[in-house]
Amino acid sequence: MTQPTLSLNDGSQIPQLGFGTWQTPEEKAAASVSAALAAGYRLIDTASVYGNETGVGEGIRNSGVPREEIFVTTKLWNSQHGYDQALRACDESLRRLRLDVVDLYLIHWPTPRRNRYLESWRALVTLKNEGRARSIGVSNFQIPHLQRLLDETGVVPAINQIELHPYFQQRTLQAFHARHGIVTESWSPLGQGGALLRDEQVLRVARKHQKTAAQVVLRWHLDNGLVTIPKSVHPERIRENFQVFDFRLDAEDIALLDSLDNPKGRIGPDPDTADF
Repeated sequence: MTQPTLSLNDGSQIPQLGFGTWQTPEEKAAASVSAALAAGYRLIDTASVYGNETGVGEGIRNSGVPREEIFVTTKLWNSQHGYDQALRACDESLRRLRLDVVDLYLIHWPTPRRNRYLESWRALVTLKNEGRARSIGVSNFQIPHLQRLLDETGVVPAINQIELHPYFQQRTLQAFHARHGIVTESWSPLGQGGALLRDEQVLRVARKHQKTAAQVVLRWHLDNGLVTIPKSVHPERIRENFQVFDFRLDAEDIALLDSLDNPKGRIGPDPDTADF
């Protein structure tokens, strides 16, 4: 099934619906990634801290899908910030994945107390220039962090991967991205499967389209021009989450889901204070 892509500011194309592997154990990663690729996903998202890059790489090789058709993202962990450390960390990720190049390399968290993300960003620019990463970006960066990168280096991240779901929409940050040509990518797009998928407003839209609550929420991400990376280790759920290209939400549906936004709806850590 052909799925939509979005253009990055460096000319690359990223599939809009990807497969996340956070909290997927190493021993389950290969099978999960192979199942996702068999279902039609072409964006696979991992990170060094997930501890599953070896399994993710194995799943890619076992899938039978040509490497050039797969968009692979991995991330620099907080303990590896710094120019030389970031270069080494990317090489280590490539070795575990058994890849020559990663399609997207991200700084996982700014960890502002360490105050080394600018050095790390300069390293990512080198990685792109040397061809070890086709595109570079960040994750969990707030506006001041992004503005510092722009002011100090002039290099605009291709993507900022942030917590985003109907309960926590980060509209001010999204608007900053739009002004600067940064694609917004949603992690925990389903709100980690909690109250959001039981919300009566979500269920109302799901009944209207004869879809699951998860499918409706994922369609909301797509219709809002976001990249999104739901995660599952269950083959039936992996397939179900990909079955969102045969319907669209109308303006009323989107307005209803937009109305669920709550500035206090964050589930994960606050990037301004996260230090781990």
